[in-house]
Amino acid sequence: MDLYIYSDESGVFDREHNDFYVFGGVIFLGKEERDIASRKYIAAENVARAAENLSQEQEVKAAVVSNAVKGKLYRSLNAYHKFGVVVHQKKVLDRIYLSKKDKQRFLDYVYKMGVKAKFQQMIHNGIIDPKEIAHLNFYVDEHTTATNGKYELRESLEQEFKRGTFSMNYMHHFPPIFPQMQDVKLEFCNSASKTLVRAADIVANKVYYHAVTDCLLAIHDVNNLNILNLP
Repeated sequence: MDLYIYSDESGVFDREHNDFYVFGGVIFLGKEERDIASRKYIAAENVARAAENLSQEQEVKAAVVSNAVKGKLYRSLNAYHKFGVVVHQKKVLDRIYLSKKDKQRFLDYVYKMGVKAKFQQMIHNGIIDPKEIAHLNFYVDEHTTATNGKYELRESLEQEFKRGTFSMNYMHHFPPIFPQMQDVKLEFCNSASKTLVRAADIVANKVYYHAVTDCLLAIHDVNNLNILNLP
């Protein structure tokens, strides 16, 4: 089986002005489920576009639609597996913020752990068999990450899910959760051309809103959404 993971982020990684930074996403079990979800979400977007009087050229994203429409778009994803990871920025080590490279490595780690937590939940609940996962296909909303940063994220995901990781003192090996997996593909996308990245934007916005309003428990483990808090 192949898994398809679409994700986006919400907030700014800047502890001086923001308490939270969020990744959110949707996971699909195989190409058929992914394609069906895409068609359904386009239909939901068309309803939202009419309700908000948006032109066909405008993206239906959380930043431009009302809370009521965001709620309807989010509910259109109820049947699919979703994840969120919330960074509590005031708890992050000071040194992480000192360089762009350290910040990016930290956020790559956060993203990876958020996805892993969701995978582990799906394995525990019998949704997926780890021995049957052949390919992981990640679609991430593009941002200002340098080319080498994108390469490093793919390598980090492959290390975690295909080869396994070592503890910091290299005395213990943590095996991969998908022992038969063949490869990891990572594509940075423009949300204008990727329907399900826009769906991930709605998920990320939902998680961010509940983090800011201190009510994450209200949505954790509801309608297939798993949330990880870090650090």
